[in-house]
Amino acid sequence: MKKPEVIDVKTHADDRGYFIPITNLLNEELRKRIKRIYVVGNFGRGVVRGFHYHKKEIKIFFIARGAAKFIAINKDNPEEKYIFVTSDKNSQLVIIPPGYANGWMSLEEGTILIGISNATLEESLKDDIRFDPYKWGDVWEIKSR
Repeated sequence: MKKPEVIDVKTHADDRGYFIPITNLLNEELRKRIKRIYVVGNFGRGVVRGFHYHKKEIKIFFIARGAAKFIAINKDNPEEKYIFVTSDKNSQLVIIPPGYANGWMSLEEGTILIGISNATLEESLKDDIRFDPYKWGDVWEIKSR
């Protein structure tokens, strides 16, 4: 099984503004399998979304505005945990393969996520197993450093 990963996305900017090609870094096979692109907005910081896993679905996330903390945990081996923090100031794709419980928390008010999936909404709902977002402890805590 492939592991969750983050891919840096190059922002192209000039005197007109900027352009971020979020799917160009995906391999051709995955790009051909995209069935759904969606937007999720959180009004406040600290809002947790998701925390479920899929047997078949691949999810790709991009933060268009704000910042977010992503958690991915191997449901069969919870010690295998991935934590990614990304924002609109650090353009990245977060890729979650099947088999990993995953969710995200907004770190800023007004955070907007773009989600990309290889499943329709109907297929995703049939492939969805949800967990309490605190099943594996307070993975959402922001620790002082």
